[in-house]
Amino acid sequence: MRQFGKILKFELSGYLKNKIFVGITAFLVIAIAVCMFIPNITSLFKSDDTTDENAELPVMLIYAENDELSSLIKEYFDEAFTDYSIIIKDGTIEDLKKQITNGNAECAFAMNSASSYTYYVNNLSMYDTNTAIADTVLQDVYRVTAMVGTGMTPEQASEIMSIQIGSETITLGKDQMQNFFYTYIMIFALYMVILLYGQMVATNVATEKSSRAMEVLITSAKPTSMMFGKVLASCIAGLVQLVAIFGTALVFYHVNRSAWGDNMIIESIFNIPVELFVYMLVFFVLGFLIYAFLYGAIGSTASKLEDINTSVMPITFLFIIAFFVVIFSMTRGDVDNALIKVCSYIPFTSPMAMFTRISMSTVAWYEIVVSIAILVGSTIGVGFIAAKIYRVGVLLYGTTPKIGSIIKAVVRNQ
Repeated sequence: MRQFGKILKFELSGYLKNKIFVGITAFLVIAIAVCMFIPNITSLFKSDDTTDENAELPVMLIYAENDELSSLIKEYFDEAFTDYSIIIKDGTIEDLKKQITNGNAECAFAMNSASSYTYYVNNLSMYDTNTAIADTVLQDVYRVTAMVGTGMTPEQASEIMSIQIGSETITLGKDQMQNFFYTYIMIFALYMVILLYGQMVATNVATEKSSRAMEVLITSAKPTSMMFGKVLASCIAGLVQLVAIFGTALVFYHVNRSAWGDNMIIESIFNIPVELFVYMLVFFVLGFLIYAFLYGAIGSTASKLEDINTSVMPITFLFIIAFFVVIFSMTRGDVDNALIKVCSYIPFTSPMAMFTRISMSTVAWYEIVVSIAILVGSTIGVGFIAAKIYRVGVLLYGTTPKIGSIIKAVVRNQ
């Protein structure tokens, strides 16, 4: 235990004294702080004069030979296209086109009838949804016109068309949309930390081996203390970095909370329930540890530092596959499919899969207990196996060792 404490302290101080580590952390903290002030910063450049804001709205033209139809369409378009200044245009179609090509108007609707139009726009954006909105609005216009033709007053027709349907949604399980964003962030944070710090653990171990420092260390400390000390130090360093980044975001979010208003994404991220936060922490730490042990074990078998990227590729691919299984299930809104349920109990995929199911679905308590128990046992088991591989790794020089030779060396050194 004393050896473990010394190794942990030494490795952790190495991370905290690393200028690159400290510099990246400081940069990210400052960047997050600036992002949290964005609403206040942008408000400084906005004019308080509402008439100026309205004047800056892009112009949408409406053209129809029937003045009554033009007025009715403008009334409906004013409500539907709040980001445009709607103007009725007289003249000809050519005049309409010139207004658009000259930049005086952004787009125009030339009405052939109450149910037919031609849409004019200079450069059609791939995100242009004006015709889709117009189709819905003009259906209402056509219905109102038809009702008026049967003898109804325009007021009666509008009252029928504008009826509001009352509804209430009661969620008995989990609201996937509410929990989607912080689940997404946790998955990406775990993805980045494992790839970054896992590679760092493997590189550190391989560096010690190539410099022959491992031969000295292995004779003065137990392999278990060495491996667990290195991996836990990298885990603590990663958590310190994440706490600094997300802690800064949380503090400055509350400072600028009124400026963010009712932003659903930002609000859901910073209002994560305590229960989910605890699960996030458990799966995050265990998921990081099991992969860090694997990276450390692989790093100890590398003959040269240049071989690290090739050696850790199978582990990286394993993690990327687990990542994409979870992401595809999340984006489809189906987090209870058979594949992700199986992944919830596989220790290399459960940190992401089970946490996603807990966040976005209803999972029985015993399923969570089984998943965590398997993950804890697997993490400890992988840690001890990694320590044994680390011990025999000092003997594996020259060509890149095969899995069979590693297993034989571990068995011989039991």
